[in-house]
Amino acid sequence: MRHEYRLYIYAFLSRVMSGEPDARFVNDLRHNRDLLETIGDETVLWFDENDDTVLLEALNTDYSSMYIINTQPIESFILDAKNETLIGLQNPAMAYYFQNGFEVDMTQTNIIAPDHLSIEFAFMQTLIYRQEQTPQFEFLQNHIIAWVLPYMAGMRSMADTPFYRDLCSFIIEFLTADYAFLVQERHNGSQ
Repeated sequence: MRHEYRLYIYAFLSRVMSGEPDARFVNDLRHNRDLLETIGDETVLWFDENDDTVLLEALNTDYSSMYIINTQPIESFILDAKNETLIGLQNPAMAYYFQNGFEVDMTQTNIIAPDHLSIEFAFMQTLIYRQEQTPQFEFLQNHIIAWVLPYMAGMRSMADTPFYRDLCSFIIEFLTADYAFLVQERHNGSQ
């Protein structure tokens, strides 16, 4: 898997999960046919058949329903039955960020938890940019894969828009492929 592709996809996924789409996001998607095709065929058709106003309203409604009202894409919410977020270095994701020189200033975002999927994807993007493969593998294996694959499988059934249905499937496929890539890289490096 190409370095640039991985950087781009993690950056895109971080943005997608960070909050409701805005008009610029919808416009950027509309004008990036390759990305729409990567996400899925239903998404391409849906974008072709609707104007930006319709898309924006439907995407905002779907995002809010899926990722704010019904559940939030936060690792500790999903993995901990108490549904509480640990703060500071008590949070395992935050401790791993700190250990790997990734600073998260929670006062600069509307995101409520350091183990929110948007931040976890941004962390992966940073590790890829730095070409730090061991932390990429460890974080993907111990954090992202552990909860995002089953989470996205469940969220796919909640999606009302083709974009979020396709996106959930794409995230599962991409993370599975990225994990296989990192396993292979580790295997090749140990020879």
